[in-house]
Amino acid sequence: QVQLVESGGGLVQAGGSLRLSCTASGSIFRFYAVGWYRQAPEKQRELVATVTSGYKTNYADSVKGRFTISRDDAKNTVYLQMNSLKSEDTAVYYCTMGAGLYWGQGTQVTVSS
Repeated sequence: QVQLVESGGGLVQAGGSLRLSCTASGSIFRFYAVGWYRQAPEKQRELVATVTSGYKTNYADSVKGRFTISRDDAKNTVYLQMNSLKSEDTAVYYCTMGAGLYWGQGTQVTVSS
């Protein structure tokens, strides 16, 4: 069973930056696409960004140009660098592996205006 552990969330002012990390257990990380989703209060969970095993990236339109997803297969870790944060980025951010096969527990990101 794969476990995903996120870190790096917190409280930041609008315009600031945060970097989220998600580390997977086991040895299959490098074979899977990984990504980040988020869920704001009373809203559905939505895609933020994904990166395939071949390092192809995909972003939600709302974060393009501000967020960058990357992966380090040697460390079984996927990152989400978030810059120019806005209040509407406030949400619980979830790491996922294998297109929803595995999920982390989530990390809260709060952006104050």
